[in-house]
Amino acid sequence: MTDTSATTAPTAAMFPPGRYGRRRAPRARRPWLVALLTAVAVLVGTAIAGRLYTLYGDPLHQPEVITYTEATEDGITIDFAVTVPPGGATTCLVRARSRDGAEVGRSEVTVRAEPGERHVRTTYRLATERVAFLGEVPRCRPAD
Repeated sequence: MTDTSATTAPTAAMFPPGRYGRRRAPRARRPWLVALLTAVAVLVGTAIAGRLYTLYGDPLHQPEVITYTEATEDGITIDFAVTVPPGGATTCLVRARSRDGAEVGRSEVTVRAEPGERHVRTTYRLATERVAFLGEVPRCRPAD
């Protein structure tokens, strides 16, 4: 009789022979496939990030609304500053919103900097459909 203690752990799983079929051999590893998929994912992520930066992240064309005044039935005056490349130009989207948030006026304004100047302050009178509550400059992009 053999001594089988409850505290002794078996070294390998014991399956009855022929009952569960044959055991499969371990699959060959494919490190090149993992490396290829990782490289493709990095390239796609970089392309998406570059495109989004081009659309939304250009720090050279950064607008800042200073004030908006003279809101009447037919317009609002928006005073804003924009950072542009030295001596360059930018096209800014200027829009007005009513108290309920509806857009009541929109225009694109091209702002040009003098040679050597990077910060340009501009005052623009925007025509509106009804009384505006808010004037804003959501974005600027390089001039065409």
